[in-house]
Amino acid sequence: MNQIGPSGFEEMRGAVLVALAATVGNFLQGWDNAAIAGAVIYIKAELDLSSTIEGLVVAMSLIGATAITTCSGAISDTVGRRPMLIASSLLYFVSGLVMLWSPNVYVLLFARLLDGLGIGLAVTLVPIYISETAPPDIRGLLNTLPQFMGSGAMFLSYCMIFAMSLETSPSWKLMLGVLAIPSLVYVALAIFFLPESPRWLVSKGKMQEAKKVLQRLRGTEDVSGEMALLVEGLGIGGEKSIEEYIIGPADELTDDHEAGGDQSTVKLYGAEEGLSWVAKPTGQSSISLVSRHGSLANVPLMDPLVTLFGSVHEKLPESGSMRSMIMPNFGSMFSQADPHAHGDHSDEESQLRHGEEYRSEHGGADSDDDLQSPLISRQTTSMDKDMLPPLSHGSLLSMGRRGSVVQGTAGEAVAATDIGGGWQLAWQWAEKEGEDGKKEAGFKRVYLHEGVATASRRGSLVSLPGGDVAGGGEYIQAAALVSSPALYSKELLSQHPVGPAMVHPSGTASKTPMWAALLEPGVRRALIVGVGIQILQQFAGINGVLYYTPQILEEAGVSVLLADLGLGTTSASFLISAFTTFLMLPGILVAMRLMDITGRRLLLLSTIPILIVSLVIFDISELITMSSVAHSGIETACVIIYFCVFVAGYGPIPNILCSEIFPTPVRGICIAICALVFWICDIIVTYTLPVLLSTIGLAGIFAIYAAVCVISWIFVFLKVPETKSMPLEVITEFFSVGARQIDAAKGE
Repeated sequence: MNQIGPSGFEEMRGAVLVALAATVGNFLQGWDNAAIAGAVIYIKAELDLSSTIEGLVVAMSLIGATAITTCSGAISDTVGRRPMLIASSLLYFVSGLVMLWSPNVYVLLFARLLDGLGIGLAVTLVPIYISETAPPDIRGLLNTLPQFMGSGAMFLSYCMIFAMSLETSPSWKLMLGVLAIPSLVYVALAIFFLPESPRWLVSKGKMQEAKKVLQRLRGTEDVSGEMALLVEGLGIGGEKSIEEYIIGPADELTDDHEAGGDQSTVKLYGAEEGLSWVAKPTGQSSISLVSRHGSLANVPLMDPLVTLFGSVHEKLPESGSMRSMIMPNFGSMFSQADPHAHGDHSDEESQLRHGEEYRSEHGGADSDDDLQSPLISRQTTSMDKDMLPPLSHGSLLSMGRRGSVVQGTAGEAVAATDIGGGWQLAWQWAEKEGEDGKKEAGFKRVYLHEGVATASRRGSLVSLPGGDVAGGGEYIQAAALVSSPALYSKELLSQHPVGPAMVHPSGTASKTPMWAALLEPGVRRALIVGVGIQILQQFAGINGVLYYTPQILEEAGVSVLLADLGLGTTSASFLISAFTTFLMLPGILVAMRLMDITGRRLLLLSTIPILIVSLVIFDISELITMSSVAHSGIETACVIIYFCVFVAGYGPIPNILCSEIFPTPVRGICIAICALVFWICDIIVTYTLPVLLSTIGLAGIFAIYAAVCVISWIFVFLKVPETKSMPLEVITEFFSVGARQIDAAKGE
C-alpha cells in the first residue's frame, strides 16, 4: 500500500473534514433509529395506540426514505449534491421540532415522514458525495465513516434513552425532539462548510468553481491533473480497448532488430543517464489480457471483469528489479522529476498552447501507429527544457509531474498527468486516413498503469504474442486503456480546438439520453453488481439478528444481572441495546483500517464465511438439547460475532461499491436505483420476520440467512471486482471496455 506521510495527511485534511461533516447526516439517522425504538414504548402507552398505528409510527420514516429515494438521484444529477444535503439537514431539523411539539399521533406521523425524507436523502447522497470528493487512496476509509457515525449515534442515543428511562415520567417527545439539536449543527455545516462536488461542477461546465473546490480539498494549488481526469469522466460509452506493452533493456528485449529499428518498438529512457529501455507491444487485446492475467483467470463462471480488475492489483517487486530503476516512485510509473519542478508546466493553458504549437508543426504526418509513444519517459525540469535531445523515433519528453505536454513518436503530441493509484492520464494526437481516403485527426485518451506481472529472470525465455523475448534480465508490463476523449467530438475538432481538456465541457459533454446511458453495457453490468449486492446484503439477516439480539442477551441472563442492580425490564433492555451497538464500533474501525489495504473484495470474501459459520452454529444450538447456560452462551457468542464481523465488511461495502462503479453523468440515478432496492428489501425483511418466526421458527430463519450468505460469497467471488485505490473514472472505464469486449466475444 502507498504509505501516506505527514505531508500527505496534510494534503488530504480538506477531504477528511468534508467527509466528516457530510456524515453528520448518517449520525442523525442512527440517532433517530435508536430514539424511535425507545420512544415507541412510551408513545404507545400515552396515546393508547393499536398495534397497526404503532407499527406505522415506526415505519413512517422508512416509507418516507423509500419515497424520496425514487427521485433523489435524478434530482441530484440536475441540481447538485450540496443542495440535496442541505435539504436533508433542513428536513431533519424541522422533523425534530415537529416531533418535540406533536400534540397527537397524526402530527407525529407527519413528523416521522419528514424525518424519513431526510434519512433517504442522506443515505443516498452521502456515499456519492464522499466518493466524488475523496482521493482514491483513502476513499474506502472515508466511505466507511457513515457506518461508524450511524452506529456511534445509536450507542449515544440508547445511552440517552436509558438515562431518561430512569426518570419517573420519561418524555417521548423529548426523546425524539432532541434530534433537532444535532440537526441544527448539520444545517450549519451543509450551508456554510460543505462545498459542491467538483465532479458535478465539471459536469455542468463550472470549471473555475470545480478548480477552487479541488484546491481546497487537496490542499494544493496544482490540481490540473485531477481536473483533466474529472473532465474525462463525462463520457459514457464510445469505442475503447486495452493494450499492453512489455518493457525491458534495449539490448535484451529486441530480438534481431536494433533498438528503435522495429517500427513497433519504442525507445525509453531510464532514471539515470545512459540507461536505455524499449517498450514493445505484445499485441494483446482486452479479452486476451483478461484470459491471461491474474490467479482467477481460469476459474469457471468467473466474470472476466473481475479478473480484469484483479490484474490491476497484482503486485510487482518493489526493489532489486528493473521496475525500481525506471519506476522509483511507488504509485506512478512516470514521475521521476522533482515534484516541485512542475509549476510552470502544470496549468491547463500552458498544456494546450504546447499541444497546438506541436500539431501545427507536425500535423501533416500520418501518426496513427496505435500507441507508439513510450509509456515511460525521461523527465525534464524547467532548467533543462532548452536542452532537449533531437526528436527521434520512439523518443518521448515530458515536462512536469501533475500535468505536462510531451512529444511522441512520428509527430504525435501527448499530454500526461498523474491521477493517483499508479495511473497516468495521457492524450495522444493521431492522424489517419478515413474510409473515404481523407485524413482524420483527433486525440486519443489513454489511461496507463504499471504492469501486472513480472516474469523473466536471467537465462529464461518468455513467449508473448508480440514476439519472443530473450530474458537476460527482468521485464515489466504496462497496460493502456485507450479510448476517445470525452470532449473531443468531431464537432469540436472543426472549431480548431487548442487541447484535449478544459474546453467548454458543458457544451461538449455527451448528450446521451438517460435511458440510453443506463442501457450502456458498462453501466448495465455495474447495475447488476450494485443491485445484486444490495439485495443479498439485506437478506443476509442483519436486521433479524439485531432484532433478536436483545432477546437473546436477556435469555443469557444479562437482564437478571441488571435486575439485581435495581434496573427495570425496560431500562435493562435499553442498556442491552446500547451495549450491542457499542460492540459494533471496533469492527467498523477495523474495516476503516483495512478498506484501502486489503480492498473491498477480499474483505467481503474473508468476512462472509465467518457470518456463515456463526449462523450455522447458532442454528445447531437451537436444534440440539443442551444446558441453558451452554445454550445461552453459544447463542450470545454467535450473534455478537455475527454483527461485529458484518459491520466490518458486508455492512459498509455495498454502499461503497455502489458509489464507485457508475459514471459521473448517471451516478446519482444509478445509486438511487440501488438505494431503492435496499429500502424495498429492508421493508420485506423487517415485516416478514414475525410471519417467518411463527411458521418456521428462529432456527429456520437463521438457516435462510446462512444460505443467503453462501450465495453472497459466491456472487462476490464471481461478480464483484476490486476497486480500491482506483480513480472513479478508471473504474467506470474498465466496466465499459470490459463489458463491451465481453459482449462482443459472446456474439462471435
